[in-house]
Amino acid sequence: MSPELYPWHQAQWQQLANYIELRRIPQALLLLGGSGDGADRLVDCYARAILCRSPRSNHLACGTCDSCKLADAQTHPDYLAIEPDEPGKAIGIDKIRQLIVKLALTPQFEQYRVVLIKPADLLNNASANAFLKCLEEPNERTCLILLTDKPSQLPATIRSRCQTLNCAVPDQRQSESWLEQQGVKDDMRILLRMAQDKPVLAKQFAESNALAVRRQYFQAWSQLADGKQNPLVLAEQWQKLDTAELETLLQWMAGWLSDVVKCAHQLDSGALLNPDLKNPLHALAQRIELNRLFAHYDDLLTMRSQLYTQLNKQMLMEQLLIAWCQLFSR
Repeated sequence: MSPELYPWHQAQWQQLANYIELRRIPQALLLLGGSGDGADRLVDCYARAILCRSPRSNHLACGTCDSCKLADAQTHPDYLAIEPDEPGKAIGIDKIRQLIVKLALTPQFEQYRVVLIKPADLLNNASANAFLKCLEEPNERTCLILLTDKPSQLPATIRSRCQTLNCAVPDQRQSESWLEQQGVKDDMRILLRMAQDKPVLAKQFAESNALAVRRQYFQAWSQLADGKQNPLVLAEQWQKLDTAELETLLQWMAGWLSDVVKCAHQLDSGALLNPDLKNPLHALAQRIELNRLFAHYDDLLTMRSQLYTQLNKQMLMEQLLIAWCQLFSR
């Protein structure tokens, strides 16, 4: 059965539906968003609508034609998804070479052929350069869709050849209303803050008990400041997380550091990303020199940007946690 749109994507869908109605399908479309805000579903709805033999009046796929059934079974010959072999791994050049071979053939159905690359920011240098061939030498009835929430990590040569659509996150009222409909009520606002206002990710956090997990990480992180944790031991434990989990942890750590700065400036707890951690965050703020904290925050952001490279994750984590401990040394 074809997926339904999230309620906050109506404006974006109208623009995509106009492409279909006017029969002006962009050859290359860059959608800015991710799974946390539901942009992956929007992309899937658009791809299925392009492939559908008898779309509905709003241009969404019918869900019942042969094309839709093949898409449901993930066996549609003209719906090609290019993804990493494992979450967080790069999309290698071999996948793009295989894609180029397939695109040399005519689409098997009379509708368009759709190629979805997600997340597009995981194209490495070699695969991104190879993919340029697809953009520079377009194939017959082919629509290339790139999905990413990190467009700055895509080469400018790729971005400049795509039409761009921004899938903004919904406002707080819309997010809370949707989460209530999904049965998420406890700690809803904290979950949304943790998820950077992305409701789909907040729902995933609620289902995976991420609030308790985050508090465990925070306790260990704050104990480093008191000398009650060994940074080398903790780094060894944390580097064993898969890349996506480690990225989430670093995102939370960035939020804690941001809140320490806010606490140091005596901002109201409503401005905090982690209001439930207000007291320990205030305690940390009273013990730290802000200039050194800003430099540490920059180091953390640098590590986040290097997560998907070949650099040693344990070494990076050790450096980060040792530096955090040193902020409290006399």
